[in-house]
Amino acid sequence: MKKITFEDIYTIGNIVFENTLYKHIHYPEMLNRYDSNFIQFKHLPTLDEFKDTEDYLREFHFRRNQRHVKFYFPESEKPDENEMNYLKKQGYEVGYLELYTIQPNQFPRVENSSDILIQPVTVDNFEAYLKLRFEQDLEFGKNFATQKIDLNKRQFNNPAIMQIIASYKGKPAGAVDVIMTEKTAEIDSLDVNEFLRKKGIGSRLQYFVMKKFWDKTVLLVADGEDTPREMYQKQNYQYGGFKYEVQKIYKEQAL
Repeated sequence: MKKITFEDIYTIGNIVFENTLYKHIHYPEMLNRYDSNFIQFKHLPTLDEFKDTEDYLREFHFRRNQRHVKFYFPESEKPDENEMNYLKKQGYEVGYLELYTIQPNQFPRVENSSDILIQPVTVDNFEAYLKLRFEQDLEFGKNFATQKIDLNKRQFNNPAIMQIIASYKGKPAGAVDVIMTEKTAEIDSLDVNEFLRKKGIGSRLQYFVMKKFWDKTVLLVADGEDTPREMYQKQNYQYGGFKYEVQKIYKEQAL
């Protein structure tokens, strides 16, 4: 099988413009979802190229009342020192993502627990899933959480996406979405109620995915500066590369 790269990661959004330098992704259904409204550079831009692209995206977003700009740099390439200094001076948040893959039979065995129940989302438990996701998404604001409801409904009707919910002692406690292709299963939006963490719910959700998609390569993307990546490493996920991301949120709609 070919090497898994960030090109294999599922993106919610549409290419609205593309040239030799970048691809512009836009998602009008959720204008404030930063991961769906961004520019992906094809190769490292010079500082002047970045500034020109920055002006283009800022103006594009300004016309649509979007208060952010976001850029992804090419996989396994880091902006040079001049660009990093510019980004920090301009108030950008600078971070990086890490790609991990695993063959399901390499995932550590997880013992059953009578307190934890893992189920695919169906019409019978869909409302419980929506309520749980809404509560999780409130971290990013009520407007975002409300818009995310429609996205979750669209994904429920997408045959290439499986939504999975975990219950702890009968109450919704966590969830994960899985994006399926012929050869891969991508773990996305894995989240557990903050008051129920460290009870094995996250591991049970992943183990369910491993058993369900035993014949596929499982992949996920982790924040390179977040602690969950350490958990993935202990669970035998294999590191597959990094990608830098930068974003800036404007307090006012001014160019």
